[in-house]
Amino acid sequence: MSEIDKLAKIIDDSSKIVFFGGAGMSTESGIPDFRSANGIYNQKLNREFSPEEMVSHSFLINHPHEFFDFLFDKMIFLDAKPNAGHKALAKLEQQGKLLAVVTQNIDGLHQLAGSEQVYELHGTLMKWYCMDCGREYTLEYVLNADNKPVPHCPECGGIVRPDVVLYEEALKNAVIEASVRAIRQADLLIIGGTSLAVYPAAGLVDYFRGNKLVVINKTPTKADMTAALVIREPIGEALAAAVG
Repeated sequence: MSEIDKLAKIIDDSSKIVFFGGAGMSTESGIPDFRSANGIYNQKLNREFSPEEMVSHSFLINHPHEFFDFLFDKMIFLDAKPNAGHKALAKLEQQGKLLAVVTQNIDGLHQLAGSEQVYELHGTLMKWYCMDCGREYTLEYVLNADNKPVPHCPECGGIVRPDVVLYEEALKNAVIEASVRAIRQADLLIIGGTSLAVYPAAGLVDYFRGNKLVVINKTPTKADMTAALVIREPIGEALAAAVG
């Protein structure tokens, strides 16, 4: 039996599936990941600042022009579309088998594919807000705003920032709690497209109490040793082939 056939059987035998994913989930949609050899964090983009510094809260405050230049140039991909993996997960949810998607991604592709129960640990680029008055804005508004590269609120003049969790910022408790609840209820946890290197997000998989753990990732992860199945294939292709 092939690995894909094994995955298909595990999915068929499960009724409470949770998918925990990272940047590798979106590479098949043309969005680069962060930590691979060709990822954003390994690119020499700025001689003075590292990419990780440039997506920190303090960098936003102290260097807003450079922050938004980097964000619009390297983090926003308007042409990206959901891949076969996103669509397969949406299909599982529609079948009543998938409880939730817990994602570290900020690209909104799971929702675009049709998934509804999506917990975005690191926030989303689809929603923006004024840092001073809290007024909410959309990505579309920011892209069409005249005051670039730093978008400002027309109501109060404050900087409008994406609703993402930057370095030095805490994850939202409500999102963490909802993710933990879903993972605890799951009889199958599929970990995909993540190195499980970013905490506290990666620590959430430790709440899994089921007996079926699947890892779909091109490189080794800390979960491989306890997984019932490890697949090293592209995650979109693997999920699409297994779900059908």
